[in-house]
Amino acid sequence: MDKKNPILKFGVPKGSLEDATEDLFARAGWKIYKHERNYFPEVNDSEMVLSLSRVQEIGGYVAAGILDAGISALDWLREMDLEDEVVQVCNLVYSKNSLRQSRWVLAVAGDSPYQKAEDLQGKRIATEVQHLSERYFAEKNVDVNIFYSWGATEAKVVEGLADGIVEVTETGTTIRAHGLRIIDEVMCSNPVLVANKKAWEDPAKRRKIEQLQLLLEGALRAESLVAIKMNVAKENLAKVEAMLPALNSPTVSPLQNGTWFSVETVVRTDVVRDLIPQLKEAGAEGIIEYTLNKVI
Repeated sequence: MDKKNPILKFGVPKGSLEDATEDLFARAGWKIYKHERNYFPEVNDSEMVLSLSRVQEIGGYVAAGILDAGISALDWLREMDLEDEVVQVCNLVYSKNSLRQSRWVLAVAGDSPYQKAEDLQGKRIATEVQHLSERYFAEKNVDVNIFYSWGATEAKVVEGLADGIVEVTETGTTIRAHGLRIIDEVMCSNPVLVANKKAWEDPAKRRKIEQLQLLLEGALRAESLVAIKMNVAKENLAKVEAMLPALNSPTVSPLQNGTWFSVETVVRTDVVRDLIPQLKEAGAEGIIEYTLNKVI
């Protein structure tokens, strides 16, 4: 495919999701090459051209057909009223530092009397997501004064500029570090693969978008899994097999002498550190653990 006539114009996030997105694409098979002061990185795929944009903007570019597809986020689609203006192909649950959703929360000073949203009737709320916050308070029939925060939103309460904030967090650590207390969750958000409606109807573009979906989802799924391989004597095989979780069932192959077997399976990363010593105790030998790029 000639780079002058690519199939897909694709938006990748710039900013807090930039490095995590680049790592995800690399595991999925796309190496992104960025250049200093350049918003059009290269990629090892002649069927795609990339545009580096703020995640807040990508949904709008896709809806308008400037981009065929891209990585947006649920919160910004809602904030910009774009939820029905693009095709939401799939959720991609990752964030800057983890594989968790981010949360927009309502927070107040730790020593304030406010315990719920209704307690903030008539108060000042600082946030980067005004429309989303307006919808949240309207659903609760709470009349507040919402104003836009250009940054350092947590400090607005500390400085006495606001009675509460609606702010995004992964763990709540930064909010607590500013002496604030979360009193409600406004919404959960995560990146989402979105497509322009006309692009989605184009067979070539849709094929490429679905390829991205398949491999990006596979790369995310692999993040929480590892593969382990071991040798097991015939007399210990049933005991070892019973200990092994798997996507389906372990792969068991006889070795040359017929009294030993090679056993291979996939397990969650949160259980493997406990599982390996147990397998060793059960008679497994030569245990190897290795990471996975994709699980389809």
